[in-house]
Amino acid sequence: MVEPQNCRDEELVALCQQGESECFEPLVRRYMQKAFHIAIGFCRDTETAKDLSQDAFLRAFSRIKQFDGRSSFYTWFYRILVNLCLDHVRRNGKVTWQSLDDQSAMANKQRQLADSCFRPEQAAIAGQATRRASETLQAMPNKQRTAFLLRNDQGLSIADVAKVMKTTEGTVRVYLHRAVAALRQSLVEFV
Repeated sequence: MVEPQNCRDEELVALCQQGESECFEPLVRRYMQKAFHIAIGFCRDTETAKDLSQDAFLRAFSRIKQFDGRSSFYTWFYRILVNLCLDHVRRNGKVTWQSLDDQSAMANKQRQLADSCFRPEQAAIAGQATRRASETLQAMPNKQRTAFLLRNDQGLSIADVAKVMKTTEGTVRVYLHRAVAALRQSLVEFV
């Protein structure tokens, strides 16, 4: 018998659908890191991102018999995850982006240690630009923000983003164009 971890997604799903529930574990291990990164892109809270990721896997497992193979497991699962994340954002009113400032501050400190020619005014400008970008992302409509995060934070192709968002590639391109235009406009004074 072939080891489940060496099987393709489609084979593992078929085995799960036949009642071999232990074959779902390799799918979880395969995608748990990416799921966490997508969730944290929405909520910016480690514990909430873990919960959302786990909920997405539980929902996928409980609905595995509904998977019909019209898309890849990856796309189907990420649609479940994104829906959970969007529901979380709607329930809580907004996305919290403050941790981006924390990440920027940490990156600035690391650069400061690496670069003896570091100037504090550069750090101040970088911090302002990061805050402005965070505010712009927070103000974006959910669909634009989702497309932007899936494409830029997670590196999904436009085709995969379209599948996850259940829309056309052209629509995803429009969302991405608008998101990038909004970010450019908000950061024009820093260029």
